[in-house]
Amino acid sequence: MKSIFPLAGAALLFCAGPLQAAEGKVGQVQQVAPGVYFHEGDLKASGHCNHGWIVFEDFVLVVDGNFPSGALEVLPKIKATTDKPIRFVVDTHHHGDHAYGNQVWLENGVTPVAHQGALDEMKKYETGHFGGKPGRWEFAAKAREDMRKSKLRPPIVLFETKLVFDDGKRRVELLHLGTAHTQGDTFVWLPREKILFTGDACVNGPYNYVGDGNSLKWVQTLEAAKKLGATRVCPGHGPHASGALLDDQMAYFRELQAQVRELAKTVKTPEAARERAKDVGMAIRKKEPIARYVGDFIEAQVEKAFTELTGVAPKDKEEK
Repeated sequence: MKSIFPLAGAALLFCAGPLQAAEGKVGQVQQVAPGVYFHEGDLKASGHCNHGWIVFEDFVLVVDGNFPSGALEVLPKIKATTDKPIRFVVDTHHHGDHAYGNQVWLENGVTPVAHQGALDEMKKYETGHFGGKPGRWEFAAKAREDMRKSKLRPPIVLFETKLVFDDGKRRVELLHLGTAHTQGDTFVWLPREKILFTGDACVNGPYNYVGDGNSLKWVQTLEAAKKLGATRVCPGHGPHASGALLDDQMAYFRELQAQVRELAKTVKTPEAARERAKDVGMAIRKKEPIARYVGDFIEAQVEKAFTELTGVAPKDKEEK
């Protein structure tokens, strides 16, 4: 079984394994601080990511663009919490469930914002939009009617390391702390409230797609995020939780790497390591509280970690 493509609607119905409590919160607006909201997307049914939004004195900033259907779902929910105009939406990275809804936001007067790396990744994978052969958008649109009614719109406002929104009463910092889930991950940090929106750099459940990231650098990036001192973490998928969620996410990758290092003593190729992925998953499931991170992506995670640790690429990728 090859790596699961992350962005098509059907491919996003992948998740397996136990979730942390609060599944009943899916689709509900949750206020995590005055003027700061979290909405857990229905990943299983619709492929939707989580949203956040922050109400400033004169406008609203939204975290993540979602698929078009996800954007359309959350727009009225945002308007039900405030009469302030929505001005910005932050694509925490380039994947479809976090950025393909940009056209919907633009049609509603909202400007997409992202790290430069997110645009660079779009240029790499969204070849159809940039004048080349059909890319990820075209592939995903085959399974998603909402995409066939929309079009890809890359982010317009870009930053390199840090971008700050501060109206004197509310401060939000967009931070790029390094490579994790992708090359262009953005963390949305509220220093006064100590709330951190992570996109898919940190998730709460079996949602770690590693195809566009690096699990070794991922841990380093999360260590930098940990230093911010968040007391509330709002992940890209799964329920929001305390700051300890960052520790759980890091612990999962460290344990995955430890298991794969042991595996590398007896197997010599990524393909052979992938065949042993079920054993790795079973070993990790015995460890709480990280057992909930094991799911359908375990094969791809084991293969990717093997390549990162040994430098040996899968045969079908050696010449690419």
